Amino acid sequence: MWNPSPTAHSFPPSVLARRSEFRKRKLGLMPSAVRRLLDTCGEVFADGGAGIVPSSEDVDRIMSILDGIDASDVGLTPDMSYFRRGASRGTPVITYLPIRELEQFSMVIFCLPPSGVIPLHDHPGMTVFTKLLFGSMHIKSYDWVNVPQNLAELVNPLQPTSLPPGLRLAKVKRDAIFTAPCRTSVLYPEDGGNLHCFRARTCCAVLDVLGPPYSSARGRDCTYYHDRPYAWFPGG
Repeated sequence: MWNPSPTAHSFPPSVLARRSEFRKRKLGLMPSAVRRLLDTCGEVFADGGAGIVPSSEDVDRIMSILDGIDASDVGLTPDMSYFRRGASRGTPVITYLPIRELEQFSMVIFCLPPSGVIPLHDHPGMTVFTKLLFGSMHIKSYDWVNVPQNLAELVNPLQPTSLPPGLRLAKVKRDAIFTAPCRTSVLYPEDGGNLHCFRARTCCAVLDVLGPPYSSARGRDCTYYHDRPYAWFPGG
């Protein structure tokens, strides 16, 4: 069962954007593998939009390129400051490094220090490719379950008002530890684990391709969620 968090739209405070530094360092000298990925994504997502899934052939094209990319292609190493937890015992800061942000797709890197967490969030209407460049992380993902509109009565007909508003039922798609090198994963608008959470076991770098990207103007906000087991609710 799910209860949307009050934190929605954009990234949570634990994520730190360092855009200009990465662009100055990387975009002038782009490795051929990254350039090929950008060109292919430009072709695949040229006529795309929310809810439009690329063909299986196009999905394979992007995955095959991503499978061949590693941290050296984007100029990252685990000893960089992005991946240090720091002296503070507070929430580890996660760094967001955009490679390219266009209307049709975006390509970004997330840098997670050990114990860094990207909270449970969704990708409305998107197809998303995720490549773990280095490190080890736990990924838990979910897909929504289609149920009758009156979910409260489905869960407990005797106490329909006992459930908080905004509740939805979901099923676990993936609950596992991933360690680089590993294959690229892909999620879709309606399946494949459209909602997921990342928890870094070591320092990690994650390359994401999102088509189409988040856009508040187009109603594609990032919403964060709390997950609760089904049995946690009355009548469960």
